Amino acid sequence: MSANVDQAELRKFGELAHRWWDPNGTMRPLHEMNPLRLDWIDGIAPLAGQRVLDVGCGGGILAESMAARGAQVTGIDLADKPLQVAELHALESGARVNYRKAAAEELAQEMPAAFDVVTCMEMLEHVPDPAQTVRACAALARPGGAVFFSTINRNPKSFLFAIVGAEYVLRLLPAGTHEYAKFIRPRELAQFARTAGLTMVEILGLTYNPLTRRFALGGDTDVNYLMACRRS
Repeated sequence: MSANVDQAELRKFGELAHRWWDPNGTMRPLHEMNPLRLDWIDGIAPLAGQRVLDVGCGGGILAESMAARGAQVTGIDLADKPLQVAELHALESGARVNYRKAAAEELAQEMPAAFDVVTCMEMLEHVPDPAQTVRACAALARPGGAVFFSTINRNPKSFLFAIVGAEYVLRLLPAGTHEYAKFIRPRELAQFARTAGLTMVEILGLTYNPLTRRFALGGDTDVNYLMACRRS
């Protein structure tokens, strides 16, 4: 598999790297949703003692929290500045995470079937070929291993909520964070997963209440959603 990367996306997140660990800054939504997605992952594939790969780890919010649950975590990304932030924060926090600059496709050739759990969260909508990333994640998981994805649905409601609402009205995210054309319908992601040899275990929606400023997991997959799979 060849590298599957959009240089403009790398630059975009590189410019935000210095704000990654500010819970009230640009990355506030990631900080607020992280406990939910962490508990969800840990409930399906208990993390303690497991070898875990976080694909597109960014500044390390999820990677560190999985390490705190007792996992042996490797985080990979292709954006230099977020990786530097992740490494620095791990030094400050004492988190045991191995960070590498690597593409999932590259690592899948180097370390096939090496991980008990693979996570790829809020990344698929930022790569040119999401199906290729799904295949790489599947190849990195051991047989029977768990693979987790999260991304954004593609429909008028998701355009209104994830772009207009989140980026321009509520300003939860910087304008231009997402491109509607790159959003992925659940049935499309499910097809990518099946083709890659994954079996879907669960799909949940992630919703945001602007009044309480809280995220919640539930059955509404119209905008943000998470998908858990197992490698056959």
